[in-house]
Amino acid sequence: MSNLADKENSTVRSSRLGFRATPQQQVLIRRAAEITHKSVTEFVLDSACEAAANALLDQRLFLVEDEAWQKFQDALDEPAKVKPKLKKLIKEKAPWE
Repeated sequence: MSNLADKENSTVRSSRLGFRATPQQQVLIRRAAEITHKSVTEFVLDSACEAAANALLDQRLFLVEDEAWQKFQDALDEPAKVKPKLKKLIKEKAPWE
């Protein structure tokens, strides 16, 4: 169970979620809830919170090899290069102004 799911379980549940499932999906979820000794609600909430946390982490957490990380750090440490065309573009008035 993720930390987010732990936090959510420690508070009173006052919001309601509703969704439809196929009969096959319902059987699958009920079986999984039974073997994990959870109610269907607990199983679905835990699974949904874990999937949500992972989806959010995928947008914020990037794992790279040490060599790639060092190349990235080196690139950040390099002084900025003057780009004449970019400098000219920045000085121009925006088309919507």
